[in-house]
Amino acid sequence: MNIRTKSIARFVALLLACAVAQVYSGMALAQTAQPAVGSLSVQGGKAISVNGASTITGATIFSGASIETPAGVGSTVNLGNGSVDIEPGTKLSLEFQDGLIKVTLIQGCATVHANAGTTGEIDRPQGTSEKTDPKAQGVLHVCNPEVGAVRTAPASAAGQGGLFGLGTAATIAIIAGAGSLFGLPLIFPNANPSPTAP
Repeated sequence: MNIRTKSIARFVALLLACAVAQVYSGMALAQTAQPAVGSLSVQGGKAISVNGASTITGATIFSGASIETPAGVGSTVNLGNGSVDIEPGTKLSLEFQDGLIKVTLIQGCATVHANAGTTGEIDRPQGTSEKTDPKAQGVLHVCNPEVGAVRTAPASAAGQGGLFGLGTAATIAIIAGAGSLFGLPLIFPNANPSPTAP
């Protein structure tokens, strides 16, 4: 084999190596460029609205989807890094990628289950948001507008309120007593409280 033949063989081998490397890098890029997807599960085999279209269990959900559940029908979007439970009568948009599940809750209630290594986030249009700690598995449950928020006073404040901070029962007793004291002359206008004769 002469020098010219060796040079051509080396050149062809180099071209083949470059072509193989390009094919492998293209495949790797295609795998990383694939959009994140989730799988939908709807309660009772019914349908919900995804991006304005009627959608049933088994549908593929893409990041950025607008989801609306009718009254009486809840659903779950299963993701690789967690899931989102959507209660009946809820409107939201859902974004997700590796390390993030983000819900923008317009109305209703949603629960985000985020695996460790993933931040779960629920935002409200008013600008308030809740987030999970990505260091551990986390769960967020948020309603918009907030419902079922019951604020209980601390035990130390249980007797406070009412007139002069005496409490409701004491205030009622004082008002009832004052009412009877001032109401007697109206009920018995000719009654003489003095024991002596006029």
